[in-house]
Amino acid sequence: MKLELRNVSKLFGAVRALERASFEVEPGQIVAVVGANGAGKTTLLRCLAGVAAPDEGLILYDDESFVRGRLDLRQRLAFLPDFPFLFLEMNPLEHLGMVLRVYGADGAAQTERALGLLRDFDLLPLVRRPMQLLSRGQIYKTALVAVLAADPELWLLDEPFASGMDPHGIDALKRHAREAAARGRTIVYSTQILDIAERFADRICILHRAEVRSFGTLAELQAQTHDTARSLEEIFRQLRSETP
Repeated sequence: MKLELRNVSKLFGAVRALERASFEVEPGQIVAVVGANGAGKTTLLRCLAGVAAPDEGLILYDDESFVRGRLDLRQRLAFLPDFPFLFLEMNPLEHLGMVLRVYGADGAAQTERALGLLRDFDLLPLVRRPMQLLSRGQIYKTALVAVLAADPELWLLDEPFASGMDPHGIDALKRHAREAAARGRTIVYSTQILDIAERFADRICILHRAEVRSFGTLAELQAQTHDTARSLEEIFRQLRSETP
């Protein structure tokens, strides 16, 4: 799915959480959104998901204007917040079945894929355990497996690498995300961990004080600083130092 923002702004009272954000993402790309606390990362993802409505600007998916009421477009994406909302009395198998039905992806092939994902994320022994008895990382894995099994065209993941998942789960996420991108899926995730953004993204969006200050490949961001050896952490530090 192609994604485009045109001058998107979001206000909460007198506070501007996003200020005229603009960028384009082609299908098959993985985009990391980085920024300090309060920079607007979660607000950006919530607007992209239709959870929050922009006060100004346009969001386009495959050149179609996206608003919260476009359920046909919303069904082509999935938003996974950093603390997923799940029915804790359900078990992972029940949650997975519910999500697949919502996405119309509850056929035999999807069910077989879902079982493989449960195995891949070490959840198969826990499928009948109520989620209120699972750890935070296991709950996040459950929600993530449901997204992967539904296989939407656009993934919106808020802080997946700070979700409490163990190293095996993080490795599985990276592997499945790369495979999905190779199939043309578009993945946008936020992170505070700049090393991960540098290694695991095709494009990087730097948000600073609600504005998109830089967007592009690491090489393009480095070119803006006239230093091709500069790390993302150094670029980010310079940006903060230059801002009054």
